[in-house]
Amino acid sequence: MSDRIARQIAFLCEADRLKTVRRANVLMDLSRSENSAEHSWHAALWAMVFGGSDRAIAMLLLHDLVEIDAGDQPIHLDHDAAALARAEARAADRIFGLAGDSGDLRGIWAEFEAAASSDANFAKRMDHANPLFQVVSAATPRPDHVRIVQANLNGGRARRLRQDWPEAAAAAEALMRGRAVPDGDLARRLAFLAEADRLKSVYRANTLIDGSRRENSGEHSWHVALYALVLADLAKGAVDIGRVIRMLLIHDLVEIDVGDVPLHSAQGQAHGSPRIQAAEARAARRIFGLLPQDQAAELLALWTEFEAAATPDAVFAKALDRCQPAVQNLRSGGNGWREYAVTLGDIETRVGTRIAAGAPGLWSWLHGEIKGWFG
Repeated sequence: MSDRIARQIAFLCEADRLKTVRRANVLMDLSRSENSAEHSWHAALWAMVFGGSDRAIAMLLLHDLVEIDAGDQPIHLDHDAAALARAEARAADRIFGLAGDSGDLRGIWAEFEAAASSDANFAKRMDHANPLFQVVSAATPRPDHVRIVQANLNGGRARRLRQDWPEAAAAAEALMRGRAVPDGDLARRLAFLAEADRLKSVYRANTLIDGSRRENSGEHSWHVALYALVLADLAKGAVDIGRVIRMLLIHDLVEIDVGDVPLHSAQGQAHGSPRIQAAEARAARRIFGLLPQDQAAELLALWTEFEAAATPDAVFAKALDRCQPAVQNLRSGGNGWREYAVTLGDIETRVGTRIAAGAPGLWSWLHGEIKGWFG
């Protein structure tokens, strides 16, 4: 068991490198380039909001991992499609091979690439629509990016939106012309997804594994959802892993208003304090309230279930939300732990209790690694 967990964690640590793959897209505030991990989270959130299946969401969590080796290929630049396909296939063999027998991860990726199933076609639609709307929904869209979007809609890979999702294509055309999308469910979902882009600018206490910068909460949400997909068999008891992944995709959206509250700050007293809980509840009502009424209630209930950590799905989700930052610290030299003068006892209390409740085998392995780090 310990060897298998070590391989799974090695794969998840390699996945961290996707956070350093820059895309041609920029954040909606135009402050910087987006990276492929953030895009993967946002595309998966798009799939969730627009009714995608668990498998379609899993595809979007995995679809760009090959860019760790092959890089991102901007849609408006010429490239050798056959050579790129070969490079991505080699990358898939290497990267997914690190995970051992952790489900059919490469098969899910290959299904997405082939676009031969309804789930894959839906996932492709989200992958194409997300960056398009990220451009045209910005407060002041970049003219050069708008031209790329228009060309993509007219003759690029997004041209199928006119046939497969005409409402979305019409909405994009309206936004490009400076007109509002007519009020309704589509407009409300687009407003929610545009607001979600702000999570990519909320920075956390822990760093990327390479120590180059702090991780942001959009990247974290993608990474911990990937943890759920890979480590599903370590859950204590029966869980619905699709629901767990959905919880983790939305669990930190409240940080758009409240910010990240580091687990170990103020000797562990700030995180989860009554004041922070009240602020997060207000943020949840505002942010999920952007959605159509029924969907807003559904996602608010899912977020509330995660926060309460009283159901098997939420207990496992909380376990993974504690595990991912601990692994980031282990593999980055303990950057966050050093900053807050964290002790082994602090981790056992604040981290270990949660992980052991939802994934005891995972905590047994991780505890040994952490004790070794502290010496």
